[in-house]
Amino acid sequence: MRIGPLTTGTTRVVAPASTVHFSPKTTESFPKPVGDKPNLKDPADKNASKIAPGTPYADLVNPETIVVLSQPEGQACAVVGGINGVRMEQLGAKGVLVSGRVRDLGTLRGLKIPVWSKGTSSVGAGAQTKAYAVGYPVELGDVTVVSGDVVMLDPAENSAVVIPKDKVDAVLELIPKLVDADEKCMADVLAGGTVKEAFATHRGQ
Repeated sequence: MRIGPLTTGTTRVVAPASTVHFSPKTTESFPKPVGDKPNLKDPADKNASKIAPGTPYADLVNPETIVVLSQPEGQACAVVGGINGVRMEQLGAKGVLVSGRVRDLGTLRGLKIPVWSKGTSSVGAGAQTKAYAVGYPVELGDVTVVSGDVVMLDPAENSAVVIPKDKVDAVLELIPKLVDADEKCMADVLAGGTVKEAFATHRGQ
């Protein structure tokens, strides 16, 4: 499954990442654990910590961040529902990016912040999983997200992008050059030129 937005729109959101790990647990309904326990790597966030029992992860959200949540692979439950979504919005989160499932879609779609996920479920998180830690690096497929990395959610392009925080300056320097080259290529093609000629002139290809 790939991660995508719950709602359509064109508003792009950019903010630093804050991270939440989930860990498998067993219940009467799910007696065998599904997925692996998180392998917590050295955190970039000095406030990284395991979540104390009974503490809802949504109460720990950092304002002005996009909350990136990592759910163990193969689980059928949701890790974000309406109540936690509302709480994260109240605390000033700029968006929610879930490598996993969500539920209470009507409530989540009514939020003023974007919610992206791999899928949905009607099953609550307590059936299979528990919030385990905040502030540690999380894995989204082949991408590692560290607290403070820059996340962009762009529904118009149906794309989520993560820029490592130590690469942001280099990316900001490069982007205007790429945009300028593309605009010049487009102008040449609209004027009747070939793509090959435009790329050779403006992209050095």
